[in-house]
Amino acid sequence: PPKPSEPAPAKAKQPLFYRNPMNPEMTSPVPAKDSMGMDYLPVYADAETENASPAGSVKIDAVTVQNIGVRTAIAKKTLLSHVVRAVGRIAYDEERIVRLHPKTEGWIETLRVDETGQWVKQNQDLLSIYSPQLVASQQEYLLALNNLKVLEKSPIEDIRRGAEDLVKSSRERLKLLDVPAHQLHELTDSHTVKKSLHIHTPAAGIVIDIGAREGQYVTPETQLYMIADLSKVWVYADVYEYELPWVKQGDPVEMRLAGVPGRTFMGHLAFIYPYAEAKTRTIKVRMAFDNAELLLKPDLFADVTIHAGKQVDAVVVPAEAIIRSGAQTQVFVVRGPGKFEPRPVITGLSSNDEVAIVDGLNAGEEVVSSAQFLIDSESKLREATAKMLEPSTSPPAQPNRLEMELGAHRHD
Repeated sequence: PPKPSEPAPAKAKQPLFYRNPMNPEMTSPVPAKDSMGMDYLPVYADAETENASPAGSVKIDAVTVQNIGVRTAIAKKTLLSHVVRAVGRIAYDEERIVRLHPKTEGWIETLRVDETGQWVKQNQDLLSIYSPQLVASQQEYLLALNNLKVLEKSPIEDIRRGAEDLVKSSRERLKLLDVPAHQLHELTDSHTVKKSLHIHTPAAGIVIDIGAREGQYVTPETQLYMIADLSKVWVYADVYEYELPWVKQGDPVEMRLAGVPGRTFMGHLAFIYPYAEAKTRTIKVRMAFDNAELLLKPDLFADVTIHAGKQVDAVVVPAEAIIRSGAQTQVFVVRGPGKFEPRPVITGLSSNDEVAIVDGLNAGEEVVSSAQFLIDSESKLREATAKMLEPSTSPPAQPNRLEMELGAHRHD
């Protein structure tokens, strides 16, 4: 009976070329020996296929992968958003601060509001001031009134109009000196000069500074009061440079204070300053908050959270997967079990330990997120070795003098 067919013998692998064992740069297309009689080492096709992988590719056995703790993550397409957290400082709303100065020189006679921290309402009487200039202006006004009374029945129209204009200009001069309307009415009705001028607050608020006391001589340069309306406050915070692309005016802001536990105050980002702080390399931002209950007190610190309205649709990987070395940024892409390929990428915005990839990586690709620095070191070593082992196209080199001497010594 015919014998069962025997399996054909495996075809022997054919070497592509031969390499000098002492000097890998020397190669030969046929078997050869070096000057010391050592056979050239064959290089096979499978080794060349492995070397044909992208420069720096790494192949690691499963045991080593487990021992060095390699972890991977899938690049995903998602909407990347960001939340900026910072320490804020509450401050006065500069648009709601009133600095009160007298319009004339004189002496303070009575200071009716004499304590900082007091609440004052609009048009509240603050102080009275004696001013010779004010007395003279009142006298001029009364003379103008008397003159008008005499000339108002004059048959000459120009005379009547001149008397009326004189009264108007005298009254306007008193208004420019901040004489209140009720005091002008009293002066017009009583024809009695008032020695003191009463100064009233132009707006409601808290007295935060008093610049003069009773009996003090004051001039228009003297700041009598500084009054702040605390119904709205500003909050300042510093934003790091890498977070600046996320924020914009109008973004909602949350704020919490240690002194008001359990409360969250809502505001908005009002302004981003156009310069950076030289010492901290941060950018100052200003937020606005309503403060009807007066719980937000200037100079208190608070925890603020800016909810950036900007969202970026991008391929995202964990921040720990990114390797930055000099001018190059790269990730290691998993090409198979134990096979890792270095891939240059261009990164974009980052948020919450995730980084957007602008170019170089597609959604769904698997990247190394842990132990990549060990793989990177191995990759650089493999790449450097591969460059050293590139086959030479030149014929086998003639042995140099040192090799000849070593060979002769060996034969002896």
